[in-house]
Amino acid sequence: MSNSPHVIETGQHDFEQAVIARSHEVPVLVDFWAEWCGPCKMQLPILLRLADAYQGRFVLAKVNTDVEQELAARFGIRSIPTMKLFVNGGVVEEITGAQTESALRELLDRHIERESDMLRHQALEKAAAGDRQEALRLLREAGRQDPDNPRIAPDFIRVAIDAGELEAAQQALAALPISRREDDDIRALRASLELARQLADAPPLEELERRVADQPDDLQTREALAARLAADGRYEEALDQYLEILKRDRDYNEGAARKGMLAIFELLGNQGDLVSRYRRRLAMYLY
Repeated sequence: MSNSPHVIETGQHDFEQAVIARSHEVPVLVDFWAEWCGPCKMQLPILLRLADAYQGRFVLAKVNTDVEQELAARFGIRSIPTMKLFVNGGVVEEITGAQTESALRELLDRHIERESDMLRHQALEKAAAGDRQEALRLLREAGRQDPDNPRIAPDFIRVAIDAGELEAAQQALAALPISRREDDDIRALRASLELARQLADAPPLEELERRVADQPDDLQTREALAARLAADGRYEEALDQYLEILKRDRDYNEGAARKGMLAIFELLGNQGDLVSRYRRRLAMYLY
């Protein structure tokens, strides 16, 4: 197969050590293939070239699905080639079918550490300590040093939203490559920004609750209350407030209630019982 130290063949007997445990050190790209698979043979030279080019910043693990049928079943392999990228013990990316080198580089680069990540980690530590302005400064510097690092922009957007720098967050979102804009993490960030806009200059939660109790038809205050509840992670209560707005005026503020509910669905990954229940209720009010 290959004499490279960065390419291994693995199976049921050593998968836990070779892939799961190793992925806590570096990303491991598992290629599920078979001898009879033409596209797999076309993919192999590209994978070997990447393993050589990245020089140990990821490991390529080959799994022959004809031999390792239990392993293929465990990971739900229905067609080959299928590649799964493991980081910190779990699958973070999956891609099926033969891929171009550029597509695989883009996938890998989202997870492989770079020099600029040291500065990024410093920024996130500053943000966690409450110094968001210094965090933003460090992230801007990291972006200048390494504009191709795909992790910097999402971190900048997240910190900018937390810091109330909503215009800066919007500009960073708009500057993302088109290929990234519909990824799950970016959609969630866009949803967070939408909720943050609704919270701009909004009073504290207790005051919003009091105002809504006193004036139930004050939809602007109710919208702010819903956004505040969502920001606190009280998603079901927030969704109930948005539904109340829909009940009273579904066209209020150019459909702000519908947009707010969709933003929460994005934050929840568009899955789960809560999303399913409230998606049905949203449809009932709209249609």
